Amino acid sequence: MTATDATTGAGVKAKHSLATRIAARTGGGVLRVFLILAALFWLMPTIGLLFSSLRDSGDIAASGWWTVFTAPAQITTENYSRLLENEAITDSLFSTVMITVPATVLVVVIGALAGYAFAWMEFPGRDWWFMVVVGLLVVPVQVALVPVSELFGIVGIFETTIGVVLFHVAFGLPFAIFLLRNFFAEIPRELLEAARLDGAGEIRLFTRVVLPLGGPAIASLGIFQFLWVWNDMLVALIFADSDSAPITVALQRQVRQFGNNIDVLAPGAFVSMIIPLAVFFAFQRQFVSGVMAGAVK
Repeated sequence: MTATDATTGAGVKAKHSLATRIAARTGGGVLRVFLILAALFWLMPTIGLLFSSLRDSGDIAASGWWTVFTAPAQITTENYSRLLENEAITDSLFSTVMITVPATVLVVVIGALAGYAFAWMEFPGRDWWFMVVVGLLVVPVQVALVPVSELFGIVGIFETTIGVVLFHVAFGLPFAIFLLRNFFAEIPRELLEAARLDGAGEIRLFTRVVLPLGGPAIASLGIFQFLWVWNDMLVALIFADSDSAPITVALQRQVRQFGNNIDVLAPGAFVSMIIPLAVFFAFQRQFVSGVMAGAVK
């Protein structure tokens, strides 16, 4: 090692020594402890709702949820038994599934087909139609509530499950088409041309090549759409009646009518929250892959 190399090495070390030391000290146990504490703080409302759902109304009114750590005898599952006996909540959970699943599946399927068409098929006005789709992204939901309500009333699907599903599909498709079109456009053209040389038509090309490669983006879209529809209350308040109201509307009506039935509201709110969380964690790996795919490419 020459003197010049030693001098250069010493200079580099002196230049980056402060940043290197900070990164080395914070990249170990200290940073890990901080992240754990931040995660616990972020999950505190969820933990509090869980313990509140496992306490009766008298204990909830008398003390905070954190007292279960000193008095674990407060924990009971009677609230969930009452929740299952509450027909308004159970029917609303079924209605939520009947709204969310079709709205998610239709948006994913139609968005994937349209995204493939905009990315790899030639037809008149393709770019202009795609610009229209991009323009629809900025249209707020509130603008369409009154005209769509009048249209649904004329057609006869106002205050029905079909009307709620169609509204969510209509406003979910612009983002779905935009997302999947951009993802599908990143697929190498040579791969598609090789499949065409092997005799694959457009349908087989879409199902055997594009869909498997677009799995992460499709999973991300499905999670976004599922969470948006499941947690929606504005659209359901307007387009759903009492028989087709989802869980968000049912809980809101419980608060308005009774106000103090926390023993039903707490477990109902926790069930309403834990289901989309379970869906998210089930597809977490695909979601992260889909979000990071654009950055990698």
